[in-house]
Order: sequence, then structure tokens, then C-alpha cells
Amino acid sequence: MVDASTAVVLVLVLAGAAVVYRREGLAGIAHVLAEDAWLFLDILPKVLAGCLIGAFVAVLLPRELVSRWVGGDSGLTGLVIATLIGAIMPGGPFTIYPLAGAFLAIGAGVGPAVAFVTSWTLIGLNRAIIWEVPFLGVDFVTTRMLVSLPLPVVAGLGAAFLARYVPGGPR
Repeated sequence: MVDASTAVVLVLVLAGAAVVYRREGLAGIAHVLAEDAWLFLDILPKVLAGCLIGAFVAVLLPRELVSRWVGGDSGLTGLVIATLIGAIMPGGPFTIYPLAGAFLAIGAGVGPAVAFVTSWTLIGLNRAIIWEVPFLGVDFVTTRMLVSLPLPVVAGLGAAFLARYVPGGPR
């Protein structure tokens, strides 16, 4: 069964293929497919590792513990905990998104899951220390982080509101 997001991606792929075919012919299509195959082979182990991490976390963390600390009814405390965890979590999207999915599967609320991902994206201490401080300096990075600090909580509050009060909102 094809859902809406898959259908949109499929339409974009077909449109892109049509444009490449028109401009560069079959050789262009073959080049894109060859490059994509290498990218797929490079990414596959990372995706597999991220999904396995998420699966292990789902098995190892007690559902009751997750529900109590970052569940749908954990309130502001759950949002702050999820924000702190997201801020210190190392890794890239191949790790973070499967972890967020695993947290949702074992009882985390939508709000804390959104706060977790948003915090990793906006604050990301690991990325800040390794990449931002050497290029941008401590003052800039500190300012950026302080300004960004409340945003994961705000995003989590918005997601929790949508999950509770908007029909068809995230569950």
C-alpha cells in the first residue's frame, strides 16, 4: 500500500527522471542510478545500525520508566528531560530518528519526542564542540545555544497540543 508521502516522493522521482532523460538521455539516467547505488551502499550500514540501536533501546528500556519520565502526561518535566537528552545525544540522523521512533513505540509522548529531535537539531552539544566552536568561536556558539534553548520545549508543547486537541494531529 502506498501512503501519501510515498506517492509524493515517487512523483518527484519520476518527474526528476523525466527531466534528466529529456536533457541527457539514457546515459544521464544510468549515471544517476550508478551514483545512487554507491550512495545507497554507503548509507545502508548506517541505517541498519541506527535501526538496531532503536530496536535494542525499545527492548532494554522499561516502558513504565519511559512513560513516567517522557510520556504523554509527563508535562514540562518530560519536555525538559527530552530536551536535555537530545542536546547531549551524539550521532547523526541515522541514529536519532530510529531512537525517537523507538521512544514513541515504548511510551514516550509526542511532545517529548518532538523536543528530543528538535533539541538534537538546534542545540547538539557534540556538533557545537566539534564544528561550531572552532569555526565560529565560543561567544557565538554560546549565544546561539542560549537563544535556541527554549525552542525544543516550545516545539514539544505545540506537538503535545496538536496530539491532544486537534483532530487528525500527531499521535
